[in-house]
Amino acid sequence: MMHGLRQFLRLWHISATLTRYRLEEFIAATHLFRPMRWISAVIPIRPEVAGKPRGARLRMALENLGPVYVKFGQIISTRRDLLPADIADELSLLQDQVPPFPGSEAQQIIERALGKTVDELFSAFDPEPLASASIAQVHAVTLNDGREAVAKVVRPGIEKQLRRDIDLLKAIAALAQKYWEGGEKVRPVDIVSEFETFVFDELDMQREAANASLLKRNFKDSPDLYIPEIYWPWCKQDVLVMERVAGLPVGDIEGLKSRGVNLEKLARRGVRVFYTQVFRDNLFHADMHPGNILVDASNPDEPTFIALDFGIVASLTPTDLYYISENFMALFSQDYKRVAQLHIDAGWVPADTRLDELEAAVRTVGEPNFTRPLNEISFGELLFKLFRVAHRFRLTIQPQLIMLQKTLLNVEGLGRQLYPELDLWAVAKPELEAILREKQSVEHAARDLRERLPAWLAQAPDMPGLVHDYLQKATRGELVTRIASKDLEALRREHHKAHRRTLHALAAGAALVSGSLFIVTDSGPWSILGYSAPGLLLVATGVALFALVLRRF
Repeated sequence: MMHGLRQFLRLWHISATLTRYRLEEFIAATHLFRPMRWISAVIPIRPEVAGKPRGARLRMALENLGPVYVKFGQIISTRRDLLPADIADELSLLQDQVPPFPGSEAQQIIERALGKTVDELFSAFDPEPLASASIAQVHAVTLNDGREAVAKVVRPGIEKQLRRDIDLLKAIAALAQKYWEGGEKVRPVDIVSEFETFVFDELDMQREAANASLLKRNFKDSPDLYIPEIYWPWCKQDVLVMERVAGLPVGDIEGLKSRGVNLEKLARRGVRVFYTQVFRDNLFHADMHPGNILVDASNPDEPTFIALDFGIVASLTPTDLYYISENFMALFSQDYKRVAQLHIDAGWVPADTRLDELEAAVRTVGEPNFTRPLNEISFGELLFKLFRVAHRFRLTIQPQLIMLQKTLLNVEGLGRQLYPELDLWAVAKPELEAILREKQSVEHAARDLRERLPAWLAQAPDMPGLVHDYLQKATRGELVTRIASKDLEALRREHHKAHRRTLHALAAGAALVSGSLFIVTDSGPWSILGYSAPGLLLVATGVALFALVLRRF
């Protein structure tokens, strides 16, 4: 009962706050407290909202509601494929700055997590925080061996507060999805679920430490990006201790200029870091706003980025990574038909989407951009517009792709802030081409084959039986019964597909049997790990063909 009363009072507070910021449309749309519209006349309007657009009023209301709602606003600002542009632009300005909690509490959390006093753990601990945010705050420490470091400490009680407020946000999102006219398009329930995933990931300092450690390994000895060292003996779920680094804030353009920093080189390196993280490593820092980036200007002609805060790091599925890279290359070449075909092949739009209609929609987005000077083209903006257009064709897309698009927009915006004449086309295209050449090289293919071969060989004994079962089903006509068409043309297409699947299955079975015989009877003059190379090649071909059959089944 007390829980229900607290939820009621919290909902009332939210409704009153929205009313004070003249956001009654959100109350009416979600059916939060419909009576609020009648008493809004007696609730004073905040004087600072006069004449402000709705996006600014919503941003100010979220800041007033507290840190959880600020964090929520920051994350949903990335969903530009779903939100109106005016709201997304304003929410991206939200600042995650909250009053610090006492240093004595931070000390207690560190001691409880690490099982020792701060005097035993460090030669110095500063109780005054260097920075404070909604999830954690940072304190300067010195390790016993003299190394300067920082301790990031999770805010006490934040998990309970997050759970309470997220449960409330879920209830509001369900109301919005049910009653709001645009609810089905914006899908607020899905947005809150995304927020829940991201924000609870940020609570785990060991996860963040692991993200930083892997990024550091990926950029070992790189002149482009430096990742602070993680001090693992002092890392637990609530505490992260890492190297303390010094640098100029990347947004301090005047400071960078006064130090003689080569801003063009720095901007180019920022773009290169993005493409390397995404397309070479498939692990990218997804929160690269200026507050998380410093610049090492000790050598002004060779400036290096320093990344901070690794709570939000993202990857793509191998399939999405392939299709995104191919989409980028097709856009670089202005091959709109290829872009449309890739959207269909990737399954981002339904298979029955008309290629010519999607191509025309893509061209409508692309051509106006490519008529602009090359140094004004934004691929992040272009990607965003493509996602928006694809929604007309019932786009289905993963949240990671939205994080990718948001990160690309941040990187491009940062690059142009540093060097307004930056030609993103000239920087990005050769970087992506070089990465893809390396990934598609013979050496890379051989390395990939070596890694996959043990798993294929382990599965090989089961393949003949699976092929036999599949062919039996095909012979009995059981596969045909799965075909459901509305007209003769669709039936003809399905018949041809089934025929091709059967041929692929026969070819797979023949390759597997032949390859197995080669391996069993003779290693021959050409061998790999003591096995017949032709045999292994046939087995690998058979497995690949059979995987193709199962994928299309």
